[in-house]
Amino acid sequence: MNRPSTASTEFHIGELARRTGKTVHTIRWYESLGLVPAVRRDAGNRRVYGEMHVGWLELMHRLRTTGMTIAQLRTYTTLAKQGRTTLEARRDLLMAHRERVQTTLAEWRRALSLLDRKVEFYGDWLATGRRPELLSRPKPTLRKRP
Repeated sequence: MNRPSTASTEFHIGELARRTGKTVHTIRWYESLGLVPAVRRDAGNRRVYGEMHVGWLELMHRLRTTGMTIAQLRTYTTLAKQGRTTLEARRDLLMAHRERVQTTLAEWRRALSLLDRKVEFYGDWLATGRRPELLSRPKPTLRKRP
């Protein structure tokens, strides 16, 4: 059975940047924060990456995009470096983050609904030349204190 050549499974930072769509600067920034595990160096002291790093940077990007803090990313990375003994802690960290993402998505859906109504309002105004009536919304009731 032929084994894949090392050249196709290992590459330097420029190739990692190309494969991930990240800049070399961004990859180095992630590394400087301790967010890229298992980077080794070749005989010329250049960083050597593999397919795992492509997937890892995608995960870090998605977690960051969804609001995970750098501190939380560091915690997750540290746990991942420790191996199987931290599977439960990693799952728990991701579950907590998922709950925060779901809450944010619900808030964004409400905001998007308001934006849709405003776009429709202005579209109607432009189409008719007259300002549309505002739909009255029930005012929130104030709770009385005992």
